[in-house]
Amino acid sequence: MVATLSEAAVAVLTTAAPMEKVRLTREYAAAWRGGALAEIGGAVPPDRPARPERPELKLPRDMPKRGRGGTLQNRIALLHALAHIELNAIDLAWDIVCRFPGEAMPRGFTDDWIAVADDEARHFAMLEHRLNQMGASYGDLPAHDGLWQAAQKTAQDLTARLALVPMVLEARGLDVTPDTVRRLRAFGDDESAGILQTIHDEEIGHVAAGHRWFSHLCRRRGVDPVATWQDLVLRNFRGGLKRPFNVTSRAAAGFGPEFYESIAAPDPAAGPTSSEGSDGGSSS
Repeated sequence: MVATLSEAAVAVLTTAAPMEKVRLTREYAAAWRGGALAEIGGAVPPDRPARPERPELKLPRDMPKRGRGGTLQNRIALLHALAHIELNAIDLAWDIVCRFPGEAMPRGFTDDWIAVADDEARHFAMLEHRLNQMGASYGDLPAHDGLWQAAQKTAQDLTARLALVPMVLEARGLDVTPDTVRRLRAFGDDESAGILQTIHDEEIGHVAAGHRWFSHLCRRRGVDPVATWQDLVLRNFRGGLKRPFNVTSRAAAGFGPEFYESIAAPDPAAGPTSSEGSDGGSSS
């Protein structure tokens, strides 16, 4: 058994096998909640987490296009892409736990991100189990290697990490998942739809944690949260904020439109404002 929480984080980050990463995460999260792990410690996280030999990792531009139809292969490709996101999300949560010791964050910060890691581990396991039911498994298809770039870009700045990962990438998941759930139900795949609905609902809390601790840091530094977030996003996020936004779910996370509306790209559909997204996927 590891002696400190940072040692636990490093153990997860340096574990390549996905289901072992899930097992360790759930074990260490329970140990932290129960008091068996009580000290943060000073172990330093690796620059990149360990990854299994499969899936093959490609640049985002080299990834094959996913179909939006209801065929088995299209649904497998969707769930595989989401499982890859959730696996990265496990590592992102553990990384933030031990990456920024100089910030001296309150105990609640650590509690929140360990809870996020535990959620992400459960989400990955749910998706892997569903893939297995469909005759597939994580690693069968290629995946893109762009997800860790946000972590590397923000490795020196906790405010930037919070601005980009939960408040851009996970918030995007809130935008796009409801439409994916509707399409899966229309295809008759209620089981996959139910998994994605659970992920969406629980990740409202992840966005809320990002917003809460970003705002905490801004207050501590005496800067305006909205202006600071917009500056960090414009400087660090090359993809641009895509409409439409799931305003309802974002609001449930305490993340209001005053943050994102004024810097978002125009909606290419030029239709009425919608509270839910339209392409298929979640961000963690």
